Formats: sequence, structure tokens, C-alpha cells
Amino acid sequence: MADGENQYCTFFLRELCFGLEVTRVQEIIRHQPMTRVPLASPVVRGLINLRGQIVTALDLRRRLDFPDRDADRAPVNVVVRTGDGAVSLLVDEIGDVLTVRESDFERPPETLRGEARELIRGAYKLDGRLLLVLDPDKTIQLPPARGDAAEHRDKPNLQPE
Repeated sequence: MADGENQYCTFFLRELCFGLEVTRVQEIIRHQPMTRVPLASPVVRGLINLRGQIVTALDLRRRLDFPDRDADRAPVNVVVRTGDGAVSLLVDEIGDVLTVRESDFERPPETLRGEARELIRGAYKLDGRLLLVLDPDKTIQLPPARGDAAEHRDKPNLQPE
């Protein structure tokens, strides 16, 4: 990889393409059985056993305020490295590892609102679509509990047309 280039592991939620820096992704695994966590945030779908390591599985659709995926469609786990261990992000589909030039990076538009504004670092223009780059540390932070000021924030403006 040349200087001024970045690599991203890409995945899809609905028709939108998202990416995380390759260095933050530990592995990609198919859907795993989950143990529900009583009284947890709705974003926490459960706990998975990853070769003896207990990993929290966060539903990225719920994190971005998207509608839930169809019940007959199993999510894929993108296991992300954090300072506190691994966390799984549940996504719809895995893409490719893409190499992009730093010079093509654009900050999020001012029109982006709500939770998405906090989680998306920016975008790269690809052929026919955008690669939306997520901030992994902010993405794995659980949103505040319902009923506080967070409930009154704007919803994201990411719905595909």
C-alpha cells in the first residue's frame, strides 16, 4: 500500500456501503448463536462465544436508527478490536477490502444529522456509491438510555432513495 492510501473492510446495511479501517477489524464470522442480555440497550443483541472469549454483539442497524433486518435474514459479525477487547458489529452483508486515496476523503456533509453525524467520519466517492467511514470507537459506545436528552435528537438522514 502506497503512502497516502488507506484500507477499509467494507460491509453493507441496507443499500449503504460502510467501512472500518482494516487494522481495527479482527475477523469476519457468520452468524453465531447469541445469549440475550436482560435489561440491556436495544442496540445490544446479545453475547457470542468466540473461541472461549465472550463478545458483545451490537446491531449496527439499531445503532444507526435503521429498521431491523428481516427475521429470515441472519446478520454477519464484524469483530472489531477495542481497548477493552473485541466487540461484534452485526451487519447485513460483507463487502471487499478497499484501498482508497486519502486525498479522496471528504468530511460528512452539514446536512447529516442525529446519531449518524456522530458515527460517520466522512466518505469516499466510489464508482456509483459512497463508502461511509465509521469511527469505530464511537460506534461501539452504547447510546444513552431512552428518556433522556438523546431521545430528542434528530434521526439520521441516511435513508437511501
